[in-house]
Amino acid sequence: MKREERRQAIMDLLVEHREVDLDDLAERFAVSKMTIHRDLDELEQAGVLRKVRGGATADSGTQFESDFRIRARQDAAAKERMARAALELIEPGMTVMINDGSMAAVLGSMLPEKRPLTVITNNAAILDGLRDEPGITLLGLGGVYSAKFNGFFGVVTEAALSQLRADIAFVSTPAVADLKAFHMDDNVVRSKQKMMGAASRRCLLVNHTRFGRTALHTLADLDRFDWIITDDQPAGDAAKEIEAAGLKLMIAKD
Repeated sequence: MKREERRQAIMDLLVEHREVDLDDLAERFAVSKMTIHRDLDELEQAGVLRKVRGGATADSGTQFESDFRIRARQDAAAKERMARAALELIEPGMTVMINDGSMAAVLGSMLPEKRPLTVITNNAAILDGLRDEPGITLLGLGGVYSAKFNGFFGVVTEAALSQLRADIAFVSTPAVADLKAFHMDDNVVRSKQKMMGAASRRCLLVNHTRFGRTALHTLADLDRFDWIITDDQPAGDAAKEIEAAGLKLMIAKD
């Protein structure tokens, strides 16, 4: 097996299992552990995974989020449910902002069902999917392209958002704890915050497994959001804390 084929296979295993074991990979591909170390090092540098003792993981950490290519292939059913719940908040004729991320990309693919709409986004997957859709006025936010997040960020993105207004903004996050949302990348945080400030109403999208986690940067207090949508009951007391704070948690079911 060629090097690139082996690394693609490692990525496929990460999608399926979320983590890989160094010894198992060396045995599976009949190569040395040092070869696997080099593979994991290069995939880590590309932002695909995070090396841990004895292997690697695609799960997020306080300063790590896996590559869009990995996230886009994970949790398809959960994303579909959350996107359907979010779609119910949209009415034809609205101006809608949607941020980066694989969850947001699923919602973006459903927007033609609510046409006519004006859609403002920095999400490259949404821009690609909606550019030829009739009834969709598409405003693509410029900026510096990030392959890791498959979106556009930076000063140009933020300046554009400061000149725009929307009826609703959909913002996703990889971590929620202590009634706050977090993210590990400062450029991404700033673009999300600008979207929140430009919208009349705001909806947070978060997988139920991301409750009880933090990341390097605080994105926002949860009371900044009119709705919080997740795909299942969060573990622990997260739901009770949110409800006790008077916030609206929507659990998207089949």
